[in-house]
Amino acid sequence: MTEEYANENLASRSEAYLDGVVCKSLEMSVEVLQQCEGLFPLADELNIVGRCTDAIASKACAEQIASSFSRLEYSSSGRLHMNKQAKCNGDWWIEDLSVLRIDLYQRVIEAMKCRGVHPESIGASLVNYAEKLFKRKPTLWTATSRPRVGLMPGSVGFEEKTVVETIASLLPAEKVAVPMSFLFGLLRSAVMLDCTMSCRLNLERRIGSQLEMATLDDLLIPSFQHAGDTLFDVDTIHRILVIFSQQDESEDGGSGYDSDGPNPPSQTALVKVAKLVDNYLAEIAPDANLKLAKFVVIADTLPGYARTTDDGLYRAVDIYLKAHQGLSDLERKRLCKLIDFQKLSEEASAHAAQNERLPLQAIVQVLYIEQLRLRNALCCSFSEDNQKTAYQSRRISNGALSAAMSPRDNYASLRRENRELKLELARMRVRINDLEKGHACMKQDLEKSSSKKLMNSMKKFGKLFISHSPFRGSSSPSKHSMVTDSKVTGRI
Repeated sequence: MTEEYANENLASRSEAYLDGVVCKSLEMSVEVLQQCEGLFPLADELNIVGRCTDAIASKACAEQIASSFSRLEYSSSGRLHMNKQAKCNGDWWIEDLSVLRIDLYQRVIEAMKCRGVHPESIGASLVNYAEKLFKRKPTLWTATSRPRVGLMPGSVGFEEKTVVETIASLLPAEKVAVPMSFLFGLLRSAVMLDCTMSCRLNLERRIGSQLEMATLDDLLIPSFQHAGDTLFDVDTIHRILVIFSQQDESEDGGSGYDSDGPNPPSQTALVKVAKLVDNYLAEIAPDANLKLAKFVVIADTLPGYARTTDDGLYRAVDIYLKAHQGLSDLERKRLCKLIDFQKLSEEASAHAAQNERLPLQAIVQVLYIEQLRLRNALCCSFSEDNQKTAYQSRRISNGALSAAMSPRDNYASLRRENRELKLELARMRVRINDLEKGHACMKQDLEKSSSKKLMNSMKKFGKLFISHSPFRGSSSPSKHSMVTDSKVTGRI
């Protein structure tokens, strides 16, 4: 077939056909590559695969450039700009590549990356290729399927495992190249197919870097472990949350993972992820197999300032307490330490004050915070001298006090509040005793005196109640109150 036997023999004519016809067309190059699947390694040795791969990459890049030029237009000021609203028709080749075998498809995508094809186009091609495969294998995406451990070449599921690992390695570095739901779908498949740890960690790192784009359904990854384990894969979500919260440290060291935005997560991203985590905790809380340690470690992964309100976290804790009624007092206290009761809204505080599932200390803390709010609100309405206290009250009601204070100041503030609470409780005991004495005197007067004496005793009791009221107009306490306070304080 060479020129040694005849001019224009089959070998030279085939070479001319490849260069002049096949490599000029993207569709024909894909078709020839598909035909080469059964001709390895000969097709590779004759460089047929290499030439077709380069031809496909070149044509895709050229189509993309031509599509970009077609969207150029002049503005009203006469400047040339790109019309982003115009439809891009340069990615029509995505559907053609889905028929290739995974090893040939990998070589085409790598060639496209070298040619400078847009990451969004490569990402769309990867999504299309994976969807085509998993539509033929729908059991990979269901939670009822069993994990396949130790898959060998030729066994059922080995092809799918190879596809998942290959696509994960081909993902563009840019965050917005593929949808978040696709990344979670790959991660679910990687867990079920027992893909390599490097593949799973790669997907977790990409998800963690843009976790604010995820939804609750994305986080609900079924657990494929043995019986008795949790319904959902909590350990994987914990690793993703750690990656998200440590972005500042990892990316400052130069991770090589490109990002269009700032390295550390913004406050908006933190707030979104905090709400997502609270909803996730509420979803997994009814699981009877969920250990307290796992629940706590998920809730405690994000920094305290990520939550502007703790209503969602309180809801998750309440669901967990309701589903796990066998917890000890120490375990319930540990669970309630996650909640900053100063960040609860009025509705959540009212619910917590009547929640019998909470420890007594937590209920007392909620009642005391509500008392501070009411007292400071009253002082603010009647006096302008208490401006500093009113400012603290507003910050407490907005749930921002503990987030803005340093740990040392926060601890000192809590100790000071506890001392004030003890004093206030002592004063209330003394006042209750005085009221009981007055009530006893009035009862005796009712039995022994006439109606005139009864009216006098009512007036006397009214004066006694007013003299011991905590909301009197005078700012300084009475001498009797100071004496009783000092006595109670000495007892404490």
